[in-house]
Amino acid sequence: MSQPPSQQPPQGGFGAPQEPPNGAPQQPQDQPNPAMPPQTPPGQPPQGPPPAQPPAGPPQTPPPGTPAYGYPQQPPAGPGYGYPQQPGQAPGPYGQQAPGPYGQQPGPYGQQAPGPYGQQAPGPYGQQPQPGQGYPTQQYPGVPAPGGPGSGAGGFLKNKTGVVVAAALAVVLVAGAGTWFLVSDSGDDPKKPVAGPSNDPKPPSGSPTVDEGDGNGDGREADSDLNAGRKPGEAKVAWLQKNDVDLPRSGAAVEGPWFTGDLVVKAMYRGVSGYSVTDGKKKWNLELPADVCAAPNTATADGKLVLGVKDGTTDRSNCSVLQMIDLNTGKAGWKKSVKKNGTWDFLSDIGLAISGDTVTVGRTSNSNAYRVSDGKELFGNPEGNCKPFAFAGGAKLIAAASCRTDDVKNPQHQVQELDPVTGKAKWTYQPARGWEVSKVYSVSPLVVRFDNEEKKQYGIAALTESGKLRSQLSPTKGDKLTVDCGGSFAVFGEKLEGCSGVAADANTFYIGTEDDSSGTARTNKVIAFDLNTGKPKWEAPAPAERVLKPLGMEGGNVLLYMRPKYDAAGALVTIPPTGGTPKTLLQHPESTGRIENGFFSSKVLYQGGRSYIFSKRVSASNDKEELEQSTMLVFTK
Repeated sequence: MSQPPSQQPPQGGFGAPQEPPNGAPQQPQDQPNPAMPPQTPPGQPPQGPPPAQPPAGPPQTPPPGTPAYGYPQQPPAGPGYGYPQQPGQAPGPYGQQAPGPYGQQPGPYGQQAPGPYGQQAPGPYGQQPQPGQGYPTQQYPGVPAPGGPGSGAGGFLKNKTGVVVAAALAVVLVAGAGTWFLVSDSGDDPKKPVAGPSNDPKPPSGSPTVDEGDGNGDGREADSDLNAGRKPGEAKVAWLQKNDVDLPRSGAAVEGPWFTGDLVVKAMYRGVSGYSVTDGKKKWNLELPADVCAAPNTATADGKLVLGVKDGTTDRSNCSVLQMIDLNTGKAGWKKSVKKNGTWDFLSDIGLAISGDTVTVGRTSNSNAYRVSDGKELFGNPEGNCKPFAFAGGAKLIAAASCRTDDVKNPQHQVQELDPVTGKAKWTYQPARGWEVSKVYSVSPLVVRFDNEEKKQYGIAALTESGKLRSQLSPTKGDKLTVDCGGSFAVFGEKLEGCSGVAADANTFYIGTEDDSSGTARTNKVIAFDLNTGKPKWEAPAPAERVLKPLGMEGGNVLLYMRPKYDAAGALVTIPPTGGTPKTLLQHPESTGRIENGFFSSKVLYQGGRSYIFSKRVSASNDKEELEQSTMLVFTK
């Protein structure tokens, strides 16, 4: 792959945008290899957008002063800054399936390659997950597929003409019944939440309260039968939980989980519940007045969380209410509406991230940040031409910013590390024009995915602690990388964090390839990339007829989930950072193989010696089946 831009803009990144140094693009999944964002050679000024064909060296950005950069003119007939894109297209390589940056098409990175999510990869918004796997169809790694979850670009209704966008908005605004992600402020006042264990889908009517329970609540422990046939060496079923909430006909997404003390917490529909990690018994339940519509990946170190809740219960309701919750007790803390930054600040959907005691609220061309402990607003949109619109939290606060330009088809993005208290940029990395920040696969070390919609390419770049280009991943031709970044559709909100299927340590990035179904059963391999060079260090094939998915690091080794298949249960395995054969850490019992393989879309985590399998969505054709849906399966040694 070609290298991302090496020149960096002045510290701070705000104000009139500097000419982008080399950018880091990404390719779509269908391409043979991902292309990396083009970068300007060190010491040379950017020379323009990456050439259509792979240049001898990394593509260069346009020289400073180029008319297309800087203070752009407003999009025709469109609202001001951050003109929205049309709903039909998913952001990012969004929508269209393009060859990977490493593929054959000349991209800033030469050939087009299958996106790290080449063909059928769980796209952050890729295609719809396949039953039991949660992997979307062909998409870019981290790039939404058409109609899939929102893309990463900060543009309003990205890549759609002003006329179409205006028309789409007009229909929604006039009809007042458009899709939940494309509506104006409804003016609906959220009903106050009420306490109580009721699971009635109707909105509660009182203040959010907690059902503390007595330890004998609704937790569904595993029946003794689940362990009756356990074989030597197999893990024990700690508990199995089934759905106990009456949901709307369309079902509901499950947010979380979050761990604090001896509790595991999840949110779904209009409630948040905490369960004992030991036996699954419900310790508390907090009812909310409307649907949960946004959630960060992590909570604060002391167990505080901020969720996004809709401001009403109609289709026109916005995701504009923030609710703080103490996960240790289930008590509701402060609640407030997100401050709107002007007429074109769309709050129909938002993205949340927590870093330290700060929660950020991102959406198209706008953002706010609040203190988690007391709800005080810490900072909002900065002055200048570039505005943060999406964030990744955790050990650091990483932002994706969009700079106003005179060409919506040739966007200018930036990656920044922000001070979580002041919002000031510690450094700014600017890719070449046309390359958009799509996902953050790791905050420390920092690994970012970039997409170029026009070129149908993507690239994965590693940045240093000071925001300089460290390397761009260069997969071997034919290797199609895959990552699962979810599947929710959001047009105005964007979330950089939340992708699974990757792992990283100080100097290596681990990622799996797409399933190879050419044999009698699916299989794949895991590839380790050197973050200092971007080149593969080693690859480890999955056991015969099995598929491996990286989960993280455990005891210095790479932790992976070996997915179940029709005649075998799943397992957690590890591989040394130097490569080798997978070694079993926790073998799930064969007796629950059918249950494990029955999760339509799942998230797997290893915490405190326990293996957790969570359902990411609960849905069924009728109420009876709905209450039989397995939502959490936990194993222990």
